[in-house]
Amino acid sequence: MSAPIKFGTDGWRAIIGEEFTFANVRACAQGVASYVKGVGLAGRGLVVGYDTRFASEQFAAAVAEVVAANGIGVYFCPRPAPTPVLSFAILQRQAAGAVIITASHNAALYSGFKFRPDYGGSAPPPVLAQIEAAIPNDRERVPRIPLKEAKATGLLEIHDPRPAYLMHLGKLVELDFLRSAGLKVVVDSMHGAAAGYLRSLLRGGRTAVREIRAVRNPLFPGMDNPEPIERNLGPLMRAVKGANADVGLATDGDGDRLGVINERGRFIDQLQTFGLLAYYVLEVRGERGPLVKSITTTSMITRLGELYGVPVYETPVGFKYLGPKMTETGAVVAGEESGGYSFKGHLPERDGVLSGLYFLDLMARRRKRPSELVEELQAKVGLHYYDRVDIRMSEAERSRVEERVKASRPAEIAGLKVRDIDMTDGVRYQLDGGWALIRFSGTEPLMRIYTELMDEMLVPKVLAACRKLVGV
Repeated sequence: MSAPIKFGTDGWRAIIGEEFTFANVRACAQGVASYVKGVGLAGRGLVVGYDTRFASEQFAAAVAEVVAANGIGVYFCPRPAPTPVLSFAILQRQAAGAVIITASHNAALYSGFKFRPDYGGSAPPPVLAQIEAAIPNDRERVPRIPLKEAKATGLLEIHDPRPAYLMHLGKLVELDFLRSAGLKVVVDSMHGAAAGYLRSLLRGGRTAVREIRAVRNPLFPGMDNPEPIERNLGPLMRAVKGANADVGLATDGDGDRLGVINERGRFIDQLQTFGLLAYYVLEVRGERGPLVKSITTTSMITRLGELYGVPVYETPVGFKYLGPKMTETGAVVAGEESGGYSFKGHLPERDGVLSGLYFLDLMARRRKRPSELVEELQAKVGLHYYDRVDIRMSEAERSRVEERVKASRPAEIAGLKVRDIDMTDGVRYQLDGGWALIRFSGTEPLMRIYTELMDEMLVPKVLAACRKLVGV
């Protein structure tokens, strides 16, 4: 009997050639096909797409062969595409959902399998549980038909989702205004699926866009992983300074996250970026409605909610929680610490390309550079300082550490009184002047320690104290 496949925070991810094999991918595809048939949506077909990782198109083809063998139509993407682009294709084609071969921001050795339901957002836990239960144990007897046969019989259609997606973004952002704004922008696609999107959207005016790391390279050289955080963005920092650019924007491996470099070549952390995007929606766009944040992201959102008189909802980590809460509450923006942000009128899904456009629109409308915008935000919500450490560990070590963390009840951390302990997702300590959280990743063999404080000098001390608390 094969080992069970479990979907984490956002799909199933594993090392290529070990667990991530064609047999296991086909079994996952059969689980999705069985689910779609079970909920009566098989007649609407499934979108199948992929990112720029090693053999992604071959794994996607394996998915399409299984889906078609189940009598379900396939809209097959002919080139790598960002996750939000494929999610939007679900709505455009009124499909039952999408299967996307991507490991998002994981290291180069990984690939992954994501499922998006018919509303174009992350699948909630009950849906993932049904798919997991439908994955067959006998991985070698999953039905499939050759793609040529599927195409000849009308079960497979080649569909390029890019044009409709770009047209949709043009309805959300005044592109002519951005093109005429005269901004100097450097875009770092991190060798991922969003290469060319921002440059294509902004060409033809006074705004100049230079793109780096835009060529497909499954090794993701020069970075730990294609995640748009400070340690991976050295080339973008240097490019911004070298070009005397106004801003640098980075998208991750599957284009659903955004990282920002200011005009001085310095990283604007994900919490400040989320605060700025929420501020943009409320102040510049004048929208009113709830805000949704994950437990790992900034308390600046809570303060913005107070200032603008809108409710704030908090969820566990992952858009499988944030997306449904956004839909349920009619929220105008949702975001998480990983750099994923979603906006009303688009998708209940992270989108690095749209987030980048909105950040540029904020700059152009306020006529300020990124460092000045951070100062403007801080003047409204106060000073907030953030950092995170990632610690790799084995499953056995993880179990031991997790038990130790849950059992611990510290009275103080780095001299800050612990006012409350929350175990919604990981263990979060509410401290005098901020918070700290210890959490185990749902997509990687990592423990993460986060903190956000009002005193910058205390940030490294709190992280060190948390490491000591867990004994690593």
